[in-house]
Amino acid sequence: MQVQLQSIQLGRAGVLLVQGRSIQSAIRKHPVHGDVAVATLGMVGDEQVDLSVHGGLDKAVYAYPLEHYPFWQQERLAAGVANAEAALPMGFVGENLSISGLLEANVWVGDLLRFPRCVLRVTQPREPCYKFNAVMGFAQAAKRMAQSGRCGFYLAVEEGGVLCAGQTGVLEPGPRSYTIAQRFATKMNKHLRD
Repeated sequence: MQVQLQSIQLGRAGVLLVQGRSIQSAIRKHPVHGDVAVATLGMVGDEQVDLSVHGGLDKAVYAYPLEHYPFWQQERLAAGVANAEAALPMGFVGENLSISGLLEANVWVGDLLRFPRCVLRVTQPREPCYKFNAVMGFAQAAKRMAQSGRCGFYLAVEEGGVLCAGQTGVLEPGPRSYTIAQRFATKMNKHLRD
């Protein structure tokens, strides 16, 4: 299966306003052009503030399917978010890699994404948090991610190297114990019952 790397985003730590509080976060990502170096702990130039939720060896890079962007556009419109009619820029969900051609139900924990000069390993789904609500602009965003399964996934760096927007990668099957969608549903069932 092929995956298209549509855009690469990096973020710097900055102030994010969450329910009247100012916190440090690098969830706001901005597109970069050209080659981007990828090292063991992620994309060179991408800051990660709270390593309990993003960063480290198993959550070095975050990939998100662009196929989900129309869903979030509609959710923001329905919630009455100001300027919700404007197209969401790539990286809006906080992802490093905006991809197409690979959804959560088709990727398994342990699968490899082989790009021409870099290999990444799928490790786990992203779990929504209060910062996601702040970026999306409405309080139910994290719950809607949990309900819809549109979570994206984290990647470990199997072989560091270089990525560039426009590249095509190939999904190489791993051990195939469970898909990202299955793992996410299991994690979210507890939260949805609360």
